[in-house]
Amino acid sequence: MTRAPNSPKPEAQTMRVNAAPMPVIFPVIMCGGSGTRLWPASRPSRPKQFIPLAGNRSLFQDTVERVAGLAGEHGRLIIIGGVAHRQAICDQLKELERDAVVLLEPTARDSAAAMAAAAIWTERQNPDAVNLFVASDHHIPDGAAFRKAVASASDAALAGRIVTFGVIPSGPSSAYGYIAPRGEGLAEVRAFVEKPDLATAERYIADGYLWNSGNFVVRADILKAELGQVTAGLVEAVTDSMEAAVVDGGVILLGRRFSDAPRISIDYAVLEKTERASVLPVAFDWSDLGAWDAVQKSGEGDVGLHILEDAENCLVRACDGVMVAAVGVSNLAIVVEQDAVLVADLAKSQDVRKIVKRLQSLSPRHLDFPQPVQETLDEGAVRFAAWMRQSALPTWCTLGQNAQGGFEELLTQDGRRLHASRRAVVQARQIQVYAQAGHLGWPGPWRPTVAAGLDWMNQRLMTGGGRLRTRITTGGAPEDDTTTLYDQAFLLFALASVSRLDPEAAHQFQAANLRDQLMTAMDKGGGLVEAGAHPYQANAHMHLLEAALAWEEAEGDPSWAELADRIVALARSRFIDPKTGMLREFFSPDWSPAEGPDGTLVEPGHQFEWAWLLAHHAKRRADAEGMEVAWNLFEAGLKGVDRGRGVAIDAMNLDGSIRSARARLWPQTEWLKAALLLASLTDDGRRDLCLMQAARAQRALWRYLIPVGLWRDQMLESGDFIDEPAPASSFYHIMAAFVQTRATLGALRPDISWALELA
Repeated sequence: MTRAPNSPKPEAQTMRVNAAPMPVIFPVIMCGGSGTRLWPASRPSRPKQFIPLAGNRSLFQDTVERVAGLAGEHGRLIIIGGVAHRQAICDQLKELERDAVVLLEPTARDSAAAMAAAAIWTERQNPDAVNLFVASDHHIPDGAAFRKAVASASDAALAGRIVTFGVIPSGPSSAYGYIAPRGEGLAEVRAFVEKPDLATAERYIADGYLWNSGNFVVRADILKAELGQVTAGLVEAVTDSMEAAVVDGGVILLGRRFSDAPRISIDYAVLEKTERASVLPVAFDWSDLGAWDAVQKSGEGDVGLHILEDAENCLVRACDGVMVAAVGVSNLAIVVEQDAVLVADLAKSQDVRKIVKRLQSLSPRHLDFPQPVQETLDEGAVRFAAWMRQSALPTWCTLGQNAQGGFEELLTQDGRRLHASRRAVVQARQIQVYAQAGHLGWPGPWRPTVAAGLDWMNQRLMTGGGRLRTRITTGGAPEDDTTTLYDQAFLLFALASVSRLDPEAAHQFQAANLRDQLMTAMDKGGGLVEAGAHPYQANAHMHLLEAALAWEEAEGDPSWAELADRIVALARSRFIDPKTGMLREFFSPDWSPAEGPDGTLVEPGHQFEWAWLLAHHAKRRADAEGMEVAWNLFEAGLKGVDRGRGVAIDAMNLDGSIRSARARLWPQTEWLKAALLLASLTDDGRRDLCLMQAARAQRALWRYLIPVGLWRDQMLESGDFIDEPAPASSFYHIMAAFVQTRATLGALRPDISWALELA
């Protein structure tokens, strides 16, 4: 997560046809509003713009398709809405395969502040650009006619006018505001008037008034200047919120100062006061679909199963699983949701708002859809501690360890052992887990578990050179005598944890000698060659860095700090792509990116894991630049979070495209670790955002964990899990996530720190 960049202002990007400048357009879709007259289908958590009201797509999606092409080569589509609707915005853009700049308001401050944010962002990209502001919930079937109107209005906007679209009325209506033009065609505005009664509306139409569509075109700098002149403090507050904005998973979250902006609509703030307002009459069909009668007139509002017998002119909307039958009725709206039913005379559609007002006192819970109760970060952390203490740690030192001290590779979901070759990495990881449990005060049998594990590993897996062989058979015979850098890194990491409790037991393995051997083998850039198909890789170095930092903390030997510094320098100079900020996995002998698909592989889990390690390193070295590198990697990892399933996926390509949409358990733990550590290292607006990410990561992790102390490992793209045994190798990741949870929340939430103890 990084601060939103203040991009340098590029040169004015204009095209000329016969010497006439063509404006660069940045369309802005406004996603505010709750649509109370469309209750019970439209409610605060799912307002009308995000539901299909006139066709198969939502009104928001129709709007995106209508205006996205207007951005052309040099503009950008901008969406602005509230944080509560982030998921809906991102999901519906993804369905359309559309890209947009998404600005999210921390609190709703009405349209003027929202438009100011879009204009400020636009001006920073192109000082001569024009904004087209459109509502997300309007129904305009003729997109071509709308775009033609925008083209007509843009020239006047480029010249400094604020051009609003005035719809030529099809008849008198009390549902819309009106605009009085001073003349024919594109003309100055004489007056904006509020929604009238029906008699007044008839008079307005006779006098040539137009419906106020709420859509308008204006140069970004003009709107910013107008707002600054007439609304004290608004531009300043919004500008400050833009300076403090952070990029979070592809969206820009505006800073807290946005909440200080005056709550005022753009009509009151600018349009009714400015001398720049013009109106362009348009004849295309337009409706804000503000009530059920307007939805019925669209001809596409019926939804769900229904049977009508001797019924005329009725609108029927039934939620999934509900059948609606109506006999001998006419002119009715029948709207059925799981928790509420509306039956209304279509002629009285505007009065649904009265029902909503009465619900505020009679039944507030029906004002919105029933929301699933989401466990808070604090609640999940307390449950995490209990699960570790009561279930996971007891299970894996009993069912998960044999009588001789060797750790099992796998346990079935009903707790049975499976015969499998024993890998060195699993033995080292499990020793580290139980040494860490002892360090945290777990009262279980951690000491004999660690001692037996060390003895078993020493007897069966250590080679004469003081290194771990890769694998032995279930009977204990050598199966693969390769000594990988990856395995030695975990040996060192396990010994670092053991050394804090029993230095003598750790030092018998001569960790310092192994460290010195590895440092001697490093090339000039700090790189080491791994055994196997990918000799030049980031992953083995990552775990060696983890071990070096653990030893530095446990022992203070400066040689461990030197090892850590060398690896960090290699990561920052070679592993991290300078253009994208993402960390690659595989390299050529000179540590340039590997050729082909290997060189473009990006694993979101490793972005988080490296972010966590580099943040630890930067904190110890008081390295502000290193801390920003860690923040950038964290943001890179967030690009790999599937918003639909709420999990971090396995693999992407460097361009952000998905390589594997499966989602293993371990990336969720690294997401959680990184978010929590970074939250503990800042006290600005990024802390709240990191804690929000931590809560999401924790909820993702809980989808994998099983009450009896086991877990599922691989989630398919469908959201289903592969039915397979629990791998012991995941426990190391889970313990690391718990340690960071305990450290961060124990400091930030002293009132629950006691509940996070393993004792």
